[in-house]
Amino acid sequence: MWLQADFDEHVLWAYNERHLDYLEAYVAARIREQQLPADGGGLRLMTMLAALPTWLKAAKNRERILRRIGRMRATLRPSAPDDRSVEGKLRSSP
Repeated sequence: MWLQADFDEHVLWAYNERHLDYLEAYVAARIREQQLPADGGGLRLMTMLAALPTWLKAAKNRERILRRIGRMRATLRPSAPDDRSVEGKLRSSP
C-alpha cells in the first residue's frame, strides 16, 4: 500500500485516490445512512463502509483522520520543481 498513515496504534490506508475520496466522504459525513435493499426485505447490505473499524467511524477521531487523509492526498500530487531541489543547486553552483 502506497497510501498509509499511522493513526494512534492503527494504520489508515487506501488503495488509490478514489478509495481515499470514498473514505474521506464517509468520515466527513455528520449523518451516515445505510441503504436498505430495494426488495423491501429489511436486510442491510454489507458494504465496505459497514466493515470499517470502529476507530475510523468514531466522531471523536473525525478531524484527526481528515487531516491524515489530507496528508495522504498531498502525496498523490506531483510537487512543482523549485530552486531548493538538489538538481537546482547543482545547476546554480559556480
